[in-house]
Amino acid sequence: MADHYEVLGVERDASADQIKKAYRKLARELHPDVNPGADSEERFKAVTHAYEVLSDSDSRRQYDMGGQDPFGGSGFGGFGDIFDTFFGGAAQRGPRSRAERGQDALLRVEMTLEEVVFGAEKSIEVDTAVLCGTCEGSCCRPGTSMTVCDVCRGAGQIQRQVRSLLGNVMTSQACGACRGFGQVIADPCVDCRGQGRVRARRSIDLAVPAGVEDGLRLQLSGQGEVGFAGGPNGDLYVDIAVEAHDVFGRAGDDLTATVEVPLHDAVLGGFAKIQTFDGEIEIEVASGQQTGDVLTVKGKGITRLRGSGRGDLKIAFQVVTPTKLDSKQKELFRSLAKLRKSDSIKLVKHHQGFFAGKRR
Repeated sequence: MADHYEVLGVERDASADQIKKAYRKLARELHPDVNPGADSEERFKAVTHAYEVLSDSDSRRQYDMGGQDPFGGSGFGGFGDIFDTFFGGAAQRGPRSRAERGQDALLRVEMTLEEVVFGAEKSIEVDTAVLCGTCEGSCCRPGTSMTVCDVCRGAGQIQRQVRSLLGNVMTSQACGACRGFGQVIADPCVDCRGQGRVRARRSIDLAVPAGVEDGLRLQLSGQGEVGFAGGPNGDLYVDIAVEAHDVFGRAGDDLTATVEVPLHDAVLGGFAKIQTFDGEIEIEVASGQQTGDVLTVKGKGITRLRGSGRGDLKIAFQVVTPTKLDSKQKELFRSLAKLRKSDSIKLVKHHQGFFAGKRR
């Protein structure tokens, strides 16, 4: 950081009047009407900050003793008003643009799990601001145009003289007649009332890629509302909401499902046909199938959002024990029990049981 005395061009033993005189001289030299540009603005900041420190006896004493700059080299404290006086209007010289960027919009789109697997084309309706078809964003009635503001003469700024520490100085502020635009709409468009845009309902075709997840947000650049006076469109954000499926679930890129297997099929084994999103497929039930066993069907899961290919279909088996038997069925089970009399109900070792690996 430059030495504050050097910035003001005074000696370290300079009096308060000498410091004030040096500051006023430099401030006038750096006035934006005399030296416009970013360089003069930065120099004025340094000069003002140096004077802020050295004009106060306590902060100057702390600075001379090698202490930290009491103002941290950042803000301008009580001299912020002085800075605003010089540069408040200079930062926005000339008329400002009437056109503004439109606001962003947020919509929610519901999808089925099947649409997630393969992707889907969606047509969504949006109530938003669109370009006025009558004036095409000019804000004026067709055949007319904006006129130069007769108050600021198109400058968008009004200059006025004010008294300050530095004497009489000129400041700039936005023109109240044209609100800083430099032009006024003498004959506004009757359809948009001089806004350059109207409210309308429009349809947007949305291609939702396969593999999206519930809660994912998609961004459609430039699909939001059109800006004031035909300004650029904002963006449209779409939140994906995936409906729960009655049969299938999701685990990453895999689909999950549970198949109930009758006891006799679990014992003897066999084949079964089930309906999937890819149509009907045949699966094998192995002889001695147990509850909790999982069959993996490769490539029948969800299309990967990032990458290629699809996940798998994971099918868990659940063996169903019959609860209602007629007398003939009960007799058959009694016969089976006699044939397998070596089988009995018993405790198993902890590491082999259902609760193996579970925390106590």
